[in-house]
Amino acid sequence: VQLQASGGGLVQAGGSLRLSCAASASSIKIKIGDMGWYRQAPGKPRDLVARITNRGRTNYADVAEGRFTISREKNTVYLQVNSLKPEDTAVYYCSAQGVWGSSVRDYWGQGTLVTVSS
Repeated sequence: VQLQASGGGLVQAGGSLRLSCAASASSIKIKIGDMGWYRQAPGKPRDLVARITNRGRTNYADVAEGRFTISREKNTVYLQVNSLKPEDTAVYYCSAQGVWGSSVRDYWGQGTLVTVSS
């Protein structure tokens, strides 16, 4: 499974961004399961932002409630972020489950940098 993320950049505090990430499988036998967004700020671990199942069920980390919206269209996942704050500055990574029979494996995109200036 390959993931291609885009949409990061430099934004002023209070602004908005929409991140997108497209997943593609190398074999028709591999299905894309849950997808999600994580972020990693400098010197900090990678943390969950939001996840969405292939049926559209979502769950959000506490920090994401109210300002972040995850959505999905087939194998492309989006993250709409509003009212950005400087503390949202991080590399945002998308993830996807590759499902092959009973085997499930997590895959990661290359990350897209979001910088929020005050």
